Amino acid sequence: QAMDLGLVDPSVAFIDGTHVKANANKKKFVKKIVRKETRAYQEQLDREINADREANGKKPLKPRQCLEEREIKESTTDPESGYFVKGERERLFAYGFHTACDRNGFVLGTVVEPANIHDSQVFTTLFQQVKEHVAKPHTVAVDAGYKTPFIAKFLSDQNVRPVMPYTRPQTKKGFMRKHEYVYDEYYDAYICPDDHVLTYRTTNREGYRIYASDPNRCEHCSFLKQCTESRNHRKMIHRHLWQDHLDEADHLRHTDENRRIYAKRKETIERVFADLKHKHGLRWTTL
Repeated sequence: QAMDLGLVDPSVAFIDGTHVKANANKKKFVKKIVRKETRAYQEQLDREINADREANGKKPLKPRQCLEEREIKESTTDPESGYFVKGERERLFAYGFHTACDRNGFVLGTVVEPANIHDSQVFTTLFQQVKEHVAKPHTVAVDAGYKTPFIAKFLSDQNVRPVMPYTRPQTKKGFMRKHEYVYDEYYDAYICPDDHVLTYRTTNREGYRIYASDPNRCEHCSFLKQCTESRNHRKMIHRHLWQDHLDEADHLRHTDENRRIYAKRKETIERVFADLKHKHGLRWTTL
């Protein structure tokens, strides 16, 4: 009815996740070894990795022989919840409520998962739910947790405009940041601040192309101490196969439209979560 009356505007979808505490004692758990979930896009990534390796005269990588495992803490009170750790916050069992809403605050879709499932792993499920049950948005606004090469590529393939925030480079203090090394698309190489070329070496299993410098040149460089701590004086730079899509999202970040839409997050999806917890008693589950 709300859609028929034109109250719902699915053209821009604001997507985020919040954590809802489980009604479970955080000290009552058993440790379990579970199989790591395969990423939904792993097959596609593996194909592109091998195509890239072959194009550069490298042998294709063999399929993974064994499935990766990880240790988790499973609550004995509420086994469906997930053990949640974020920064300096308290560690507890919780659920992740992943939600999409429109600019008027109407919830367009929601997926509930254990809190130890990362936001980015639920993104495609939530997007498809909105697309099928409401309408395909032409713009999607997300926070930094969703700023990954895969999501940037997925939105690009769907012909959807990404609205993503600025993220600080995770560079060690005192060292030059990645943007100070210029990527030359034509020659497929990086150029360092001292005009030295870092050439392509290989493409690893995670989908990153690795570029490396000549240690003989770097050894006598005046920028060496701000560049790398490598014992053999070799600087390595990793660039994801889908980095171009992230670069495009960063380029769009400077447009007036993206700035205006991102500023709306606090009035839309953040308010949905505030209402969820403050007005509807979902600060924690009661079951």
